[in-house]
Amino acid sequence: MTAAPPSVALADQIASLRAALAQAEARADALEAEAARAKAKASNTEALIASLKLEIEKLRRELYGTRSERKARLLDQLEFQLEELEATAGEDELAAEQAAAKTTAVAPFTRKRPSRQPFPGHLPRERVVVPAPASCPCCGSDKLCKLGETITETLEVIPRRWKVIQTVRERFSCRACETISQPPAPFHATPRGWAGPNLLATVLFEKFGQHQPLNRQAERFAREGVPLSLSTLADQVGTAAAVLKPLHDLIAAHVLAAERLHGDDTPVPVLAKGQDRHRAAVGVCARRPAVRRPSPAGSAVPLFARPQG
Repeated sequence: MTAAPPSVALADQIASLRAALAQAEARADALEAEAARAKAKASNTEALIASLKLEIEKLRRELYGTRSERKARLLDQLEFQLEELEATAGEDELAAEQAAAKTTAVAPFTRKRPSRQPFPGHLPRERVVVPAPASCPCCGSDKLCKLGETITETLEVIPRRWKVIQTVRERFSCRACETISQPPAPFHATPRGWAGPNLLATVLFEKFGQHQPLNRQAERFAREGVPLSLSTLADQVGTAAAVLKPLHDLIAAHVLAAERLHGDDTPVPVLAKGQDRHRAAVGVCARRPAVRRPSPAGSAVPLFARPQG
């Protein structure tokens, strides 16, 4: 018997190593998906508990009335906690869905959301009709007849004016081969999104740029004739945060590449998490004389941190 040539043995070793590497990557993806699924479940449970606590406190207030100023602020604090937990749950759900897409061993986690109210009928509808195909995509025949249409409504906001964009996707059937064709669904900035990009940008800027909690935004939207629940807005904030994470990582890497960072200690009044009173959130800075140095882009960038406790 003659031994196998070295080249053949080396090729077998490379193939076995590649197979072992593929199995290890599959196991790692499965474990990552399991961890993300468990985290999403825990976040969903915390959001559900906070929602039930808020509902109980509202029922108590309706039953017994407002007993003190401190109790009146408790509802605001509970809504603030629910906002944070709902946003975290939406972000964790999207992360679990992305992790589950890498493997077939773990099913994606889907939260149970409350049914969303239909968009108000008094809002103007703007029809955007997707151009229909001139010929059948299957056989190339031009004998097409309209069977119907699918309307996807996207809530969008223009300053001081609301509207609902109806994207109409007409379905056609080919008379030659009976093939039914329809354009693809419209693109949304967030998965399963119903809010337009301008509305998302407005909500995110009001929350993170203007320090306006979502419960205040929901009240303002309701006064303008568009009722949107706190849970609905918080879910979109969490999903948008997950979608924007790559951009956040790039900005963080760019800012942290500077030699020094200057922290701004301007106080911002916010609701204290876990308490029913207000506190001030301040930026974190080094305990030495602050030195403002330009970032790689040539301008100083303030760095903030969320208050703890």
